[in-house]
Amino acid sequence: QVQLVESGGGLVQAGGSLRLSCAASGRTASRSTMVWFRQRLGKEREFVAGTSWSGASTYYADSVKGRFTISRDNAENTVYLQMNSLKSEDTAVYFCAARQSPSYSSTYYLQVYEYPYWGQGTQVTVSS
Repeated sequence: QVQLVESGGGLVQAGGSLRLSCAASGRTASRSTMVWFRQRLGKEREFVAGTSWSGASTYYADSVKGRFTISRDNAENTVYLQMNSLKSEDTAVYFCAARQSPSYSSTYYLQVYEYPYWGQGTQVTVSS
């Protein structure tokens, strides 16, 4: 079992930055692929970014590539999403999710149902 708690959301102007955090707990928290999804109003939840066990492998949706950076600190069991150059279309509830995976895995699943563990979400609002 893995428990996830997100924080760091808020209101920011377009062009600004925010850093989201996801604190993980549970016996297998560090042995998981960790990802961020987001859900915009009236839209389906969509994949944003993911990181492997070690953090050496990362993957991004095209819409955030070059602006967002995912990282993890396994000593603290925390995953971060640094969001720069924010746009109004980045406004959404951001969710952290986890999936237990082999240490060598750099496979990222883009579908919600592939991830059994989820946080409660944190709201990010970008004003234009």
